[in-house]
Amino acid sequence: MHIPERMCIACKKMKPKSELIKIVKNQNGIELDKEQNKFGRGAYVCKDEKCIRSAAKRRALSRHFKIQTDAAIYEQLVEVLNDE
Repeated sequence: MHIPERMCIACKKMKPKSELIKIVKNQNGIELDKEQNKFGRGAYVCKDEKCIRSAAKRRALSRHFKIQTDAAIYEQLVEVLNDE
C-alpha cells in the first residue's frame, strides 16, 4: 500500500503525512489543519518542537505562502504538538 509523503518546510525531509502537521492558506487566511482535509495551499512541518522553532526562525511559512504570517501560528503549532 502506498503511503503519501510530504516535505517538512523546516528540515526538508520527506516523511509520511501522518508524521507531519498541516498548515493551510485559504480564503480564511492561514490556519492549522489537524484532520488534513482542508482545501487550499498547504505546508507541512514535523511534529517536533525543534523543527517548529527552526521554521519560525527562518519565517518558513511567510516564504512558502508568499505573505506575511503572524508569529502566533508557530505558537499554535507548539500547542498542538503538546496536546498530542
